[in-house]
Amino acid sequence: MIVLIERSILSRAYFSREHVARHQLDSYNHFLTHNLQKVVDEQRVIETDIENRGKNNEPVWVELGTIAVKKPLVREADGSQGELYPSEARLRNLTYAAPIQLGLTLVNGSDRQEPVITTIGQLPIMVGSASCNLYGMNDNERIVHGEDAFDPGGYFIVNGTERVLMTLEDLASNKIMTEFTERYSERIYVAKVFSQFRGYRALVVVERNKKNLLEVSFPSVAGHLKFVDLMRALGMINDQAVVNAVSTDEEILTFMMQNLEESECDSVDGGIMYVGKKLAPNQTKDYQRKRAEFVLDNYLLPHLNYQHGSLKEGDEGYAEAILSERLAKGHFLGRMAEACFDLVLDKRRIDDKDHYSNKRLKLAGDLMEDLFRISLNRLTRDIKYQLERASMRHRDLSIATAVRADVLTERLLHPLATGNWVGGRTGVSQLLDRVDHMSVLSHLRRVISPLSRSQPHFEARDLHPTQWGRICPSETPEGPNCGLVKNFAQMVEISKGIDNEAEVMRILYSLGVEKIRGEVR
Repeated sequence: MIVLIERSILSRAYFSREHVARHQLDSYNHFLTHNLQKVVDEQRVIETDIENRGKNNEPVWVELGTIAVKKPLVREADGSQGELYPSEARLRNLTYAAPIQLGLTLVNGSDRQEPVITTIGQLPIMVGSASCNLYGMNDNERIVHGEDAFDPGGYFIVNGTERVLMTLEDLASNKIMTEFTERYSERIYVAKVFSQFRGYRALVVVERNKKNLLEVSFPSVAGHLKFVDLMRALGMINDQAVVNAVSTDEEILTFMMQNLEESECDSVDGGIMYVGKKLAPNQTKDYQRKRAEFVLDNYLLPHLNYQHGSLKEGDEGYAEAILSERLAKGHFLGRMAEACFDLVLDKRRIDDKDHYSNKRLKLAGDLMEDLFRISLNRLTRDIKYQLERASMRHRDLSIATAVRADVLTERLLHPLATGNWVGGRTGVSQLLDRVDHMSVLSHLRRVISPLSRSQPHFEARDLHPTQWGRICPSETPEGPNCGLVKNFAQMVEISKGIDNEAEVMRILYSLGVEKIRGEVR
């Protein structure tokens, strides 16, 4: 049996209150349930420089436990507390925020204290999210609490003003992109990737110069490194291993022979020392080696730090994870080199930056995760300082007195109130447009590009075919923002990434994908 549904009926059912700001609410709810704890687990411990506090001068540190976000509360002048609703926050110029509670355990040498659950600050709550006091209410209950039954939510209330987080459009991270560049009237073939890990974003570039030689550049390294010598430092012990990591194609093999001839070293240790001399010239060999290993393990393709990123130096399996990651980074660089050579041989075209498969959207939850990570880092530094100051004054160490909740709260509220976000971005948080109901819906579904408004960027402003069904073709402002400020199409669906990477890896291995294994050195 075939059921025919009129498009207008389907559209009205889809474009209901539940779907207008659903992308914002889902993203923020995912931040509350998963990403908050993920950021805390990244930090794990707060190490201190306190001495002579335990037996045998054992160290003192603080372990971070489980984090929880309560419902929004208001504290009155007499010290009493009560539930806070959005209408009251608007009328009294309050911030609609809820207390964050975190379990902290102080470890003083061999003395491990009981975990202390303390309030570390106030988290701004999105209206309509899972932590909002309006969550789960029907229309009549919302009207009783002073809310419009048709209000979609999806925004914050900071000091009585309604603020909405813009959806940010950016190039996809951890994906190889190829392009041409002109340098001294010579065409340079480039393969690059924006490697992102725990909020840190590093641009890694592999380029082929006019002599057919490959050069690599990445953060903390001045200038370029020779491709083959860098591959040596990452664990490629012979020429065959380097070539196999790039390609077995005969034409590419010719290019690789030229690179192998220009190599300065022929062993893993030689490669590490080559990188060390570039990073720390005129320093001792031990320092050069340590500096090179530190930079390779932390700044080169940081998104491949997934193994040792959850371990500390000295933990079981740390050394094996480091060697495995270096080998994985070598193979990834080999894939970038192959893409570069394919571009030279016309086996592939340059990547279209404006194609929507090469774009990713940062929603409210992603933006709040970045903000919370920076804010928690500021709080942990303050806790470390407070504990060390108490130790210097010979006071008893206490978690309750070391945590200052206003440090985290202020760091969270200021960007929301001003729009100046971490990473130097501006205009991320905007005053919600309340001219009419359609203005509210439009503002909640707005997408902004990070490109400069003062430059032409003709291709970025054009309507790209891949925006069909995703971006509205007509709703964009005139003037300098034309094509850089866009809005979602009426029936857009935003896909999400996968949280459980282990499950993805299990499926890949079951399909025949093999782990990278290096030769024993």
